[in-house]
Amino acid sequence: MTGVDALRVSAVLVAGVGVASCAAPPRASVRLSALLQPAAAIQPVALTASPWPRRDVLDLALQAYRCGRTLGYIDRPLLTVIDYSLPSTARRLWVIDVAHSRVLFNELVAHGERSGEDIPVAFSNRAGSRQSSLGLFRAEDVYDGEHGLSLRLDGLEPGINDRARERRIVMHGARYVSDAFIAEHGRLGRSWGCPALPAGVHEQLIDRIRDGSAVFAFYPDPQWLQSSRFLHCDAARMAERDTPPR
Repeated sequence: MTGVDALRVSAVLVAGVGVASCAAPPRASVRLSALLQPAAAIQPVALTASPWPRRDVLDLALQAYRCGRTLGYIDRPLLTVIDYSLPSTARRLWVIDVAHSRVLFNELVAHGERSGEDIPVAFSNRAGSRQSSLGLFRAEDVYDGEHGLSLRLDGLEPGINDRARERRIVMHGARYVSDAFIAEHGRLGRSWGCPALPAGVHEQLIDRIRDGSAVFAFYPDPQWLQSSRFLHCDAARMAERDTPPR
């Protein structure tokens, strides 16, 4: 993203090896037809870090974030974006400091073993699916578990990710999320649905986004794009106008 793009974002903000890691219409400015293809089908994917998500994905993530803040689900001005349309070999997770329009982290992240090989293509909210889930989540509290420091996620979208707690979908570190693993296997290892992080940075990242920030997981799934309440906030606000924030 160029400096001009960063200013634009600032203005918007102001207005195979399967490794068990856990139990189990966008807004008018974004073209739906462009979103209904994985990024690899749109343009070649560089396997190096990208300072910002693609503009169409970032626009959707910001829209969902602003809606979540408006409805009272998100407390902190931090937004984690996961672009599952990118291969696992790409650094497809970004943590964005919304208040200051800057990227704090750009890291590798694993997907569920039954979502696909290098590029995930299937997503689920079902317990035992071992697939990743899409949509907007709220980062909650942390605990010390099997994989060390782990971050609980609350799914905010009914039928899409709202069984995340039941499925024990958390962020945690994993040895199979590394450049070394990619060099040996051609892709990352995969989880049971958790967005697993590189073991070397997971504690710092988790501690930064815990307790009320937004996590947005993207893939160009047409049903989700057209039905997500957080991507159609006017309707969501009307539906919840008499419901107090959490």
